[in-house]
This record gives sequence, C-alpha cells and structure tokens, in this order.
Amino acid sequence: MGQILSQPVTEKDTESGSDDRLLFGVSSMQGWRVSMEDAHAAVLDLAPSGPEKVSFFAVYDGHGGRRAAIFSGENLHNIVALQDAFKAKNYPVALKDGFLSTDRSLLADREFEQDPSGCTATTALVTDTKIFVANSGDSRTVLGVKGIAKPLSFDHKPQNEGEKARICAAGGFVEDGRVNGNLALSRAIGDFEFKRSPTLPPEEQVVTVCPDIMEHDITPDDEFLVLACDGIWDCLDSQAVVEFVRRGIVEGQELSFICENIMDHCLAPESDMSGIGCDNMTMMIVALLNGKTKEEWYQTIKDRVANGEGPVGAPELAAPKESLQSPREESRHEDTQKQDGSALAIMRLLEESGVMDENGRVVIKPELASTLFKLTGGAAAAESGAIEAVDANDDNDDDDKSNEKK
Repeated sequence: MGQILSQPVTEKDTESGSDDRLLFGVSSMQGWRVSMEDAHAAVLDLAPSGPEKVSFFAVYDGHGGRRAAIFSGENLHNIVALQDAFKAKNYPVALKDGFLSTDRSLLADREFEQDPSGCTATTALVTDTKIFVANSGDSRTVLGVKGIAKPLSFDHKPQNEGEKARICAAGGFVEDGRVNGNLALSRAIGDFEFKRSPTLPPEEQVVTVCPDIMEHDITPDDEFLVLACDGIWDCLDSQAVVEFVRRGIVEGQELSFICENIMDHCLAPESDMSGIGCDNMTMMIVALLNGKTKEEWYQTIKDRVANGEGPVGAPELAAPKESLQSPREESRHEDTQKQDGSALAIMRLLEESGVMDENGRVVIKPELASTLFKLTGGAAAAESGAIEAVDANDDNDDDDKSNEKK
C-alpha cells in the first residue's frame, strides 16, 4: 500500500456529458493517498469526420507517480484514432496498436526518460451497435444487463496462470503475488523497468502493455457500462456495483452523483494497513440509451425494477453517506463538550449559591470571572451573557450600604 495521509482528501473532480446515443458521468477522489495518480478520458465523438460515430471512455490508475496516467489520459484516445485500423473500422486492432504506440511514445518522450511510473488502462470504444473493451492491468469494465453484471474485462494479476507463465519465461518471478516481489499487476502502460529484454517483443516482456480485447453486441437489455479503478473494485464486487448504480437510477439520481456516492461508501472511515478503501478512486458510468431519451431511459429501468426484472441495491444505498469527521474535528467536539459541561456545572453551583441579579444573571467580581473564564476555556456561558463580571466599585455599592443598614 502507498503512503497515506492523516486525513482523506474527499473533494471530487466530477463531470458529465451526453449525446443522442450515450449519457455519462464520471468522478475522481484522491482519498487517503498522498497524491492523486488516476486519470480518465470521455470523448463522445472520437472521429467527427469518420464514417461512423465512435465514442471512447477510459480510466487510468497510476502507480509510482502520475505521469504515465496523465500522459495516457491526454493521448491514448487520439493515438487510437490515428491508427490505420481505426480508419478501416477494425477497432480491436486499432485499440491494440494504440496501446502499443502509446507505450512507445511514452518511452520516447524525454520528460519520462527517468520516470518510474506506470498505469493500468481500461477503455471502452462504443459504436451504434458494438462495444469494444481493451484492458491492461487491474482496472475493470463491467456491463449492467437488466441488473446483472457482465464482465467485459479481466484483471491482470501476476499470480494468474497465464500471466505468471509469461513473467517467468521473460526472466522474472512472482513473489507474494507481485512481479519480482514489487508490482501488484502484470500488464501496464509504462513501468519500463520490467520491459528491458531486447530480444523479446512487447507482448512477451515481464510486464506487457498488450491489452486483452473483448467485443460485445449491444442489445436492448444492456443498460450501462461501469469503468473503474481497483480503488472501487477492492471494496465492492462487480455485481454489487451494478446493483448500487441501478438503485441510484431508480431514485432518479444523476450518473455523476451515483459515482460520487459510491466513492463515499467505499472510502475507509480510517486508514489501516489493509489499504481497503484507502486508494485513489475513479469511476465512470456510461448509459446506453438504445434510441431513448434520457428521461425514457431512466423510466425504462424504473419500470424493469418495479416489475422485478433483475436485482437492484437496497434503498438506503441511494442516501448520501455522511462525510467523514476527522479525528481532529472529533477531538475539538469532545473538548467543546467538556468545556460546555464545565461551564454549566459552575453556573449551577453559582445559581444554588444565590448570587444572581434581578435579571437572572450570575453576578461575580472580576477576579473570579477571570478564573472561571480560564477554567471553561472562555466557554459559551460568558459569550451568552449568563455570567457577568461587575466592578466592585460600581452602583452595587448602594446595595451593600442598604444591606449594612439592615
């Protein structure tokens, strides 16, 4: 687990967009990590002058720094669109070539010459009739089909049989589920320290950028895509996320808000050595409108849920989770309670002693007022006027004289 903060950063970077085919919402949160290393891309029309409308969505989860993820988020989709295979509408080849070309471009950039960072990439290229998902690493893309999670990518972990075989054949090893005892995933953009064998092609390096490609024909039952980094998937499995999203849709929530809400639910209440809920988080939801308007799409899913068509998350999931109260704030709250308690106790004692004026205020001399103020930390009693200090030589002298006469 990476370095963590004493308090999480819960501010979110959120955006949304739509056209007549798709609707998306995406949000990112730094969380407990000392820096934000995620990036994402959402492009509704990747090639405006092309033969058909193609949309591109991606989440990049950086490690060892943020440069590889930022570079990928800014460039990978454009590099894919420049491939000859893209122009020929051979999108699986275009995606693979785009991943390889992005890796080469990153390596050739002098700014990244000594940079140790890498990033996962899970991307979805969407046409009118098909979805093409390219995945490298342990981020993930899932399709919600009437409430059922259908995986459109598979996590690349070093201990997986095929991944381990490639790693060992290239001269590496797997220890404690990590490549060479270090990297917790087996495919990535960047991470060039694991791509140094001059006799091996990119596909056969210890760590390869080469993505797995999955193709899916869109059907009327397909409701939405979810792309997210492992900061989400380590906390919730694919089915739980699909049901959570569906519940938010039934409640009429915007997709970007649902992303924010899921991240708040995943965020650990405190940091610990497990790391679960302490990672950077990025999540994207892409609605497949299937010829419907936004309102019709929402209503379709509401009707399906009402008719018992597919699972949905519990109603309480739609309620925003309260933001975390930091230990510092909790301590301040406890101190205030203690101070207020001291003030109240002292006030009651003074009231019982009968030192009150005709207005119901406790009247004390400055010397005692100063002591009480220190004891209570200048608490609310003095601020509210419940305790008032008076000068020993003020008009209360008349009262004293009156008492003497008696």
